[in-house]
Amino acid sequence: MLTRENSHGAAIRKAGIALVPIPFRRRGMNPVAEARCLWAIFRAYRGGRPDLVHQIALKPILYGSLAARLARVRRVVNAPVGMGFAFASKRLAARVLRPAIGLAFKLLMNPRGSRVVFENGDDRAALVANGTVREADAVLIRGAGVDIAALRPAPPPPGPPVVVLASRMLYDKGVGEYVAAARMLRGEGVDARFLLVGAPDGENPAAIPEAQLRAWQEAGAVEWLGHRTDMAAILRGAHIACLPSYREGLPKSLLEAMAAGLPIVTTDVPGCREAVRDGENGLLVPARAVPELAEALRRLIRDPQLRARMGAAGRARAETEFASARVVAETLALYAELTGRS
Repeated sequence: MLTRENSHGAAIRKAGIALVPIPFRRRGMNPVAEARCLWAIFRAYRGGRPDLVHQIALKPILYGSLAARLARVRRVVNAPVGMGFAFASKRLAARVLRPAIGLAFKLLMNPRGSRVVFENGDDRAALVANGTVREADAVLIRGAGVDIAALRPAPPPPGPPVVVLASRMLYDKGVGEYVAAARMLRGEGVDARFLLVGAPDGENPAAIPEAQLRAWQEAGAVEWLGHRTDMAAILRGAHIACLPSYREGLPKSLLEAMAAGLPIVTTDVPGCREAVRDGENGLLVPARAVPELAEALRRLIRDPQLRARMGAAGRARAETEFASARVVAETLALYAELTGRS
């Protein structure tokens, strides 16, 4: 595995995976540092002579595909996942970057002999339609999977309904709209708790400052729990999951909520609508629409029977469509197809 080494290096090695640290920064713009990173990837590919490389997210795809071409690695799997800040945000910086990234994708993402893995059908259709990816090479593998044994439905906890938004604390995740909807509902006297679970991501331009998160909590609209590793316990203590994101690949937090038997309120955007069928295992609302978000949350907060029905439907979908075993099998089958090995 090629990645920067932070807090998870020991866990990766303990799992028996060889870790090759590289000087990778998601938001790096220094030409010297970026050239050093590209050179490190090239050296690892040339020295290791891998049978296949699997590159995940936008920058690794661009650098890794160029390094693979130079090192004559012919079997490449690229997974653009959620398309990132450049495609989710309406900010000027994102609009400026988008054409250049799109051109780089067309040049590097789908060389001969490669496959491109998409987490949702919307992104697959869009990149096939604009000529970035050949249709025959576009593969749909829906997300990273969810451990349905570790996450199970539990009886609803006592007390007022608890709504949880679990994600990186980014404006593009719809956190601002969630806080506004919570403030609106609490102002109406709706008896519920609204949790934020996750930490700011300092390398993402859409990161929410910690001071803002603390200010929202002090104002009483939401409770910010910060980064947590006990998501199973968090979900057992919740009644509703919410993610009003602007765009996703296939959000792991929603798959985990489904496995835990929670109904979901999310946005009708790529990735989110892959997880939620409106009216079946949750409710879809337009992105950036606070009144509609508040109304969907209000509906589930006030209707425990609807919560139970949608939660059960979500658990069934998690078991049949998104279980880790299925995702692993589909990924290994793709590797076997490219390498000719079982």
